[in-house]
Amino acid sequence: MVNITYDASGSIVWQDPDTGKIFVYNPGDIAWTLASTALVFIMIPGLGYFYSGLLRRKNALSMIYLSVMTIAVVSFQWFFWGFSLTFSETGSAFIGDLKYFGLKGVLEKPSIGSARIPSIVFCIYQLMFAAITPMLAIGGFADRAHLGPLLAFIFAWSTLVYDPIACWTWNSNGWSFAHGSYDFAGGTPVHISSGSAALAISVYLGKRRGYGTEALAYKPHNTTYVVLGTVFLWFGWFGFNGGSALSANLRAAQASIVTNLAASVGGLTWMLWDYRIERKWSTVGFCSGAIAGLVAITPGSGFVGSPAAVLFGFMAGTLCNFATQLKFVFGYDDSLDVFASHAIGGIVGNILTAIFAQASVAGFDGFTVIPGGWLDGHWIQLAWHIADSCAGVSYSFTMTTIILWIMHYIPGLRFRVSEGVEILGIDESDMGEFAYDYVAIEPELKGVSYVSSVVRRESDPESLMKERHSSASGNH
Repeated sequence: MVNITYDASGSIVWQDPDTGKIFVYNPGDIAWTLASTALVFIMIPGLGYFYSGLLRRKNALSMIYLSVMTIAVVSFQWFFWGFSLTFSETGSAFIGDLKYFGLKGVLEKPSIGSARIPSIVFCIYQLMFAAITPMLAIGGFADRAHLGPLLAFIFAWSTLVYDPIACWTWNSNGWSFAHGSYDFAGGTPVHISSGSAALAISVYLGKRRGYGTEALAYKPHNTTYVVLGTVFLWFGWFGFNGGSALSANLRAAQASIVTNLAASVGGLTWMLWDYRIERKWSTVGFCSGAIAGLVAITPGSGFVGSPAAVLFGFMAGTLCNFATQLKFVFGYDDSLDVFASHAIGGIVGNILTAIFAQASVAGFDGFTVIPGGWLDGHWIQLAWHIADSCAGVSYSFTMTTIILWIMHYIPGLRFRVSEGVEILGIDESDMGEFAYDYVAIEPELKGVSYVSSVVRRESDPESLMKERHSSASGNH
């Protein structure tokens, strides 16, 4: 039997058998954290829809598939050793140990994140952060990578990249945490790490077929998916940031309001920057800016006031927008601009958090005490945030590159597809399923050369559509 009781208010009471200390878990705090878990969960397929909408039809299903597959792989990794490597109290300043291997001992004891909730609640909540991070990075594989090797990549990347960075950021033994860096909900562990990994992936894979030509000057194939994905992400971000208070209190409410404000300003800013060029009101531009604002406010959401959130949104919408041009300057093919939106956005958020963090805002929960940032005259805070950001970028980029090249020389784990597969599309080549229909191509071609038909479909889709309609009429 679990050694817990309930007090008169219905709160859970657990007494440490070794020290005799009593811990009280408020059901409202547990409920809010579990509800936030569900909110963050919906962000992951939301990201799949966002990425899918930005791609071409022939690769649309692969990103939605990868979103749910990532949840499954990371859920096992987190159970196996991920949670222990990240949050074991007996670990080092860089990585945890295997104290909680297989989630042994993870149940009613107070969590390392907050003594107000039991460790099992904290574990499932943090699992969602661990799952969405590699899904963000996977955007770098879009259009030109086999799906099978990604199973191994996600497990390895979560273990070797996400877990150490999350440990040094949020574990009480972590070097960044010990030096007082402020990262409320994952500026470095989630966004800088994933954005830097996407850059490494883009460099490793090389450019897509037709890079620099009109072949890749396509518009998102489904803007509705982009909006749907943005809505899921924005919706879930209330649990991502607000839930990071790990308690239903005023600090959670403050984190939620600055999250919404930064997203709104970020979306408007990006959209207006795009309008100055094309004189069009871009839905995709607004959605991209909203996500950039959400990324930037993530590390500071529990530390900054509402006026600062306006600047977070404006700076993210501006700098991330301009950062999308870096790929043309340096010649890498980041097809979904993951580096520009998440790595740059995370760095912007970290720096602004160091400047605008306030001890009074952090104290909205009634018990957090910090020296604050520049607004409170704590000047060294910026140096620690720059160091943390640089460490996140360099470690993630380097370790991701190492993982990619090790897998490159393992039979069956090479990522890059052939030019023919790239023409055909990942959905057809690796899945045999499609985002919008399940009609097989072979019966429709009726003796026409397969390769020439593939090329014709890419260059003259209307011709193929006529052939499909003709074939369908003949079958009837």
